[in-house]
Amino acid sequence: MELHFAPKSRARGLAIILAIIMALFVVRLFYIQVIQHQYYVSQADSEQIKQFTLRAKRGEIYAMEADKPVRLVMNETVYTVWVDPVQVADKQAIVDALNRVAGGNTRKDFAQYIERAGTRYQVLATKVTRTQAELLKKENLAGVGFDAVSQRVYPEGQLASQVLGFVDSEGVGKYGVEQASNDRLRGQDGLLKTVTDVRLVPLTVGDKNIKKPARDGDNLVLTIDRNIQAEAEKALVEGMQRTGATQLSVIVMNPNNGKVLAMANLPTYDPSKLNEVADAAAFNNDTISNPYEPGSDIKTFTVATGIDKGVITPQSTYLNTDYIKIDDITVSNASKGQTGNITMQHALNWSLNTGMVTIAQRLGNGSSITRSARDTMYEYFHDRLRLGQLSGIELANEAKGVVVSPDEEQGNAVRYSNMAFGQGMDATMLQVASGFGALVNGGTYYVPSIINGTIDADGNYHAAADKPRYPGVISPASSTTLAEMVYQARQAFYSKTDKPGFYVGGKTGTSQTIKNGKYVSTETIGTYLGFGGEKGASPSYVIMVEVAGKDMNLSGNAHAMPIFNEISNWMIDYLRLTPRE
Repeated sequence: MELHFAPKSRARGLAIILAIIMALFVVRLFYIQVIQHQYYVSQADSEQIKQFTLRAKRGEIYAMEADKPVRLVMNETVYTVWVDPVQVADKQAIVDALNRVAGGNTRKDFAQYIERAGTRYQVLATKVTRTQAELLKKENLAGVGFDAVSQRVYPEGQLASQVLGFVDSEGVGKYGVEQASNDRLRGQDGLLKTVTDVRLVPLTVGDKNIKKPARDGDNLVLTIDRNIQAEAEKALVEGMQRTGATQLSVIVMNPNNGKVLAMANLPTYDPSKLNEVADAAAFNNDTISNPYEPGSDIKTFTVATGIDKGVITPQSTYLNTDYIKIDDITVSNASKGQTGNITMQHALNWSLNTGMVTIAQRLGNGSSITRSARDTMYEYFHDRLRLGQLSGIELANEAKGVVVSPDEEQGNAVRYSNMAFGQGMDATMLQVASGFGALVNGGTYYVPSIINGTIDADGNYHAAADKPRYPGVISPASSTTLAEMVYQARQAFYSKTDKPGFYVGGKTGTSQTIKNGKYVSTETIGTYLGFGGEKGASPSYVIMVEVAGKDMNLSGNAHAMPIFNEISNWMIDYLRLTPRE
């Protein structure tokens, strides 16, 4: 028997089936367009909207040349080549193009990063030149992008390299100004989020665009004078050749404002050739990072303290026997034979330890270095003249040094008898030179500085705010007396090398070195600390020189002073000082 459906039933069934199908479409469309709307918008945005970092330009660094800023560190634009693996259409084309155009700049095994999953940014090559970047762009490689970055260029080579520091491969400043002022120099990157075409070219249309401009880093102008720095480095090289010393340092400062005019060390390096540096110690600026026992240079601090406290004058006398006993130790003079009743001027001229210990005793009860005497010395050395303190100069890796307080067990009379002639304490050259500047400039301590100002985007120079200064560390009268004593000390033996008609004073220093906790006789550090200028005026410059070498006995007068002499005479001409009778 055959069954037959009525036409009306078939139509009804078909209509129901169609209705169900349409309902499914409607539900699906509702799910996609309404419930999943944000998901698909995000998917579309991820394909069409790209985020670009707008790199800030790192600030350049200038020195002064007299009163004109000159560049020491410049920027050169190079490119980082990167890939968005999602956008890659032809991996082999990218590999071939990079090998052909920028093979020497590619990342090791760079091909493996082209198809890396779960990422939208992989670096393929760095430090690509503009010419190379343009050749790669002509290849129209889908997924490949370019970031313009700055690379440091040094038009003056190694000049002031240990003051400048350098920038590592990650764009971070290391050593010197580059590290200390990294945040100021690097600026702040910006952001561009925009709709792009398939070649990742930003489009100018769309309401999804976000642009945050980059803020370029500050262009810093240093207090360093280019010509003085060059002369100081030249004098060190000649001093190394003359003496055979292996470590030499020099600081030139303006004692009337605390500005560092030159700061140099040997060995040194060329920041454009970091791969040639065999010993990372060359990066160190020993004038601020290598504390040492300053030796007889500190006798000027002891004399100044005695003058300012009124316990001595240049004509004050004491009985010198070449030996003086403090508790259970005996202090002796390196230069013997100046015995009898001699003046403090004579003691400074001959750098007699017994004279300095006598001053320390007179700061107490006259016969011993009492707690009161030690408190006074600590106040002048540490609190007023800032030995053993961070100076606050705008350079990385500054060391503090040590000046032992009388409150400590080691701050006894023996320790302070040694401190009176520069042993038993650690200080940096910068600390000593800055304190000495205060002693001879009328009595004002200026916090040392290396940043002179900035240059804005329009090329205008803006001076930095003055750093703190502390008048009255000694009285003006005491400063005048101390400067004259230091002048007379140089006149007594070493004035024949000076240009006539100028006011040049200085003090030699020869420091013992400590190895394995004990002083050794086979190695000494030679220093010379002095000032120069016009007669009747505040000194125009302070210079400090240090020379050292492994297992070398070097002295202040024979090895450090000739370097001082060369720079000092050159400074007189460079500053156009006027001779006076």
